[in-house]
Formats: sequence, C-alpha cells, structure tokens
Amino acid sequence: MEIKEFGRIGVLMGGPSSEREISLKSGKAVFSALKDAGAEAVAIDITTDSFQDNIELLGKYGLNCAFIALHGRFGEDGVIQSILEQMQLPFTASGVKASKLAMDKIGSLKIFAQGGLCVPKSEFLKKSDYRKQNFSVNNLGFPLVVKPANHGSSIGLSLVEAAGQLPAAIELAFEYDEHIVIQEYVAGRELTVGILNEMALPVIEIIPHSKFFDFTAKYQDVSTQYIVPAVLESHVASRIQREALAAHKLLGCYGCSRVDFILAKNGCAYILEINTIPGMTATSLLPKAAKVAGIDFTQLCLKLLESAYVNPAFSKRPMETPGLAQLNKKEGME
Repeated sequence: MEIKEFGRIGVLMGGPSSEREISLKSGKAVFSALKDAGAEAVAIDITTDSFQDNIELLGKYGLNCAFIALHGRFGEDGVIQSILEQMQLPFTASGVKASKLAMDKIGSLKIFAQGGLCVPKSEFLKKSDYRKQNFSVNNLGFPLVVKPANHGSSIGLSLVEAAGQLPAAIELAFEYDEHIVIQEYVAGRELTVGILNEMALPVIEIIPHSKFFDFTAKYQDVSTQYIVPAVLESHVASRIQREALAAHKLLGCYGCSRVDFILAKNGCAYILEINTIPGMTATSLLPKAAKVAGIDFTQLCLKLLESAYVNPAFSKRPMETPGLAQLNKKEGME
C-alpha cells in the first residue's frame, strides 16, 4: 500500500493500566516512525477504561485505522479491540478473543498444554478462595514463580526460593489481579520469538544480570544482554520457532505477537506466555528480531498497518477505508 492509502491513523497509547509509561514509550516511537514515513498519524492518549468515553474520544479524530500501542489491561485484554470492532475501525494485532486468551495466563497455559507444547507445572489461585483459607498448599516445591494471571511486563511477579517468602509474593500478585499463577521455576536459557504476519522471526536470547528477567531487568538494568539471533543449533532454533508459531495459532493470534520460552537443560522449550502487543520502541525485542530479519522499525510499523487492512475480523464488514478495495484486489480477495 502507498503511504497515503492508510488514511488517518490513530496511534493509541498510554492507557489506564500499570503499564501506562511503557505504552507511552511504544506509542511515541510508532507515532514518530509513521510521521517520518509521511503517514497521516495522530497520537491519542487513552486515559480511561470507560467504553463510551473512548468511543467518543476516538470518534473525534475521523480515523481510518488504529495502531494499538497499549500494553496490559485495556490494551491486550480485548477491550479496546471490542471498541474498535464496534466502531468498524481496522486495527493492528489480534482480535478480541485471541487478546483475551493471551492475556489470561491460566486459560492460555491450558490451551498450550492441550496443543502439545511444554508448559511449567502450575497451580492457579483465586483471591477470594485464598482469603477464606488464609493459606496456600504448595505442591510444586521450591523455587517458585508467582505472578498475576492477567498482567504483563513482569509486574507483580516474584521468584520465591523458600516457604517464608511465599505469602508476601502471593499478596503482591493479588495487588494486581484477582487470580494468580503459582508455577515451578524452570532453570534454563530465556528465549523469545517474535511472530510477524505468520512468520517466526529469529530467536532472541535474554541474559539478565539478575536471576531471571523481571521488570527491573527488562526496563531498568542496562547490563541485561540480548543476543540476536540466539546462539543455538539450527535444528533447535527451528523447533522453537515452530513452537512459537504454533502457540500464536493455538490462541488465534493475528498480525504479530511475541512468545516467551525457557529452554531447559533437558532440551524442552517451556512456553511461559504470549504477548499480543509487544513493546514497540526501536530497542524492544520484536523490533530487534525484525531488524535482524532485514525489517527496520519503520518498515515493521508499516507492515503491521497493512495487516490491519486485511484482518479477518473485518473481512465481512463493509468499510469506507482508503486503499482497502485496491489492496483486496491486489491480494486476490475480491
């Protein structure tokens, strides 16, 4: 598509979640790249989770498409996608159902396991049940990882190495969600695979200075290393890429995602989670992998926009979208 065919693009950023500041960085980077490419882009700061308020806000801009750069709640949980579908606006990344599933670590882990992928042994705990019992039975041994079931960016996550640390870790996770995941700690190499338009990008290895890749390692510790592509035997890298793409498809994801793994010493790649709206600064992991594959940051943003115009969520809906008819004809969709 020619740049003018995209029409007016709303870059949605910020949001009401605990990942607001990270989202603003992603959104500003995308907005800057689109403007530099000559696109008619507008930066839209989402500040509330009100369904109606956001419909009114977005309606003021006369948008033809939305580029979602919202992380966490209201961005990756299917809510903003539901609003955009109601407004019949094409948008980047996955639809409502896939977004909900990916954000829900409990549901997605079950689907991954059913699909034959390796997942860590896990237990799931509801806040109201925990309050009634006032204790948690640990059948997994130590160390453990405790995290909110519906959160990203490792917020509220703890590594628990002894029984005395468990109650505090549970309370921290419950500060962010009513449901939490208690999971065996799998020692191994931390890997992530970006998916772009049904293609697995090169595997990245993450080497944090701390014991594991927590919020500090992701966003504050400059000593965290990223090896792109990861140094792996070719058949191992290919297998992990296939498993990442399988996870993406099992949840019905679309456009792009990022799948996180631990490669254990036994050779099993344990899938931890899938992110449907990965970080989108020039130094974020998906753009790093895309760059190694020959796709620079601006090209990545434009590819994601193109995918929005052929998203199957809108394939049966009539839209007055600049360039859509031409694109459909070019792709043999008419």
